[in-house]
Amino acid sequence: MSNLERDPVELLCPPDEATGPGVDVYEYREVPLGGPRAMPVRRTLPQRGRTTIGAWCFADHYGPDEVAETGGMVVPPHPHTGLQTVSWLFEGEIEHRDSTGSHELVRPGGVNLMTAGRGISHSEVSTPGTTRLHGVQLWVVLPDDARSIAPFFEHADTTPFRVGDATVRVFVGELAGDGTTTDAAAAPVTVFSPLLGAQVDLPAGGTVELALDPTFEHGLLVDAGPAFVEVPGTDAATEVPWAQLAHLERGHERVRLRADADPVRVVLLGGVPFGEELVMWWNFIGRSHDEIVEFRRRWQSDVIARNDPDGPFGVVGGYDGDPLPAPELPTVRLKPRR
Repeated sequence: MSNLERDPVELLCPPDEATGPGVDVYEYREVPLGGPRAMPVRRTLPQRGRTTIGAWCFADHYGPDEVAETGGMVVPPHPHTGLQTVSWLFEGEIEHRDSTGSHELVRPGGVNLMTAGRGISHSEVSTPGTTRLHGVQLWVVLPDDARSIAPFFEHADTTPFRVGDATVRVFVGELAGDGTTTDAAAAPVTVFSPLLGAQVDLPAGGTVELALDPTFEHGLLVDAGPAFVEVPGTDAATEVPWAQLAHLERGHERVRLRADADPVRVVLLGGVPFGEELVMWWNFIGRSHDEIVEFRRRWQSDVIARNDPDGPFGVVGGYDGDPLPAPELPTVRLKPRR
């Protein structure tokens, strides 16, 4: 997925005041995604003052969109460096192609995880049979010792399991659930830092208490709600509206979620706080302004100008159309963020 914010360095949205102790709530901002047929998505990460949650560095939430009205998702081939993309759907079907030769569909209950490493390019297009499109696109920043590895792609199906009133699917990492880890709670995809990604569904009036790794910080992106989030030791729950992101600092061993009159669905993200500095611009993650300049130059030269189709970004086979040119760099140097 392509980050087309016109100013992706200045991160615009500070958190709201939390309505309950221990939880901060961040609003989303709407940004266009893809090329000329840009579809709108709701971006909650990164934010001003909140670049990452663990190694999760990017969260786009979209739909439910009626494809007949919106045109669906058409994201031409575009590059990535230094990150992993995680595609997770609630409704619809998306066709993934990349320069390693991978060709895979992502459907609800299955996760597509693409490791860019030193460089990859890919396209994402909703399939002709998709009538409603609804999901999240997430990025994970790779630590310095893994960010130059060869690119690769993984697909895995997930198994739902019950915790309290909730149905849970883990698509990245591992979740303790009610305090005991089971095989059903672990996702068989590769990560390079301790991480968690899971979908949690609650019926109207339902509650669930989930065990957390206290070394992790956590985020809860609300896809259906509002959700009421409470950490033990507090007297009030925080109401987190639809499409907003709640953040919990590390140190919490449990979190309680409650649905009121409406069913709740949240995407639970977690990880050990990411301590390295990074520069994130467009679809590239590096460690310095000069690295980003070089990534852009290679993409524009090798792929857009077609000077070296065997370069680090390769070619996406089977996509009928041109790759996506990079936007112009800002006139000031990009500053690293921690």
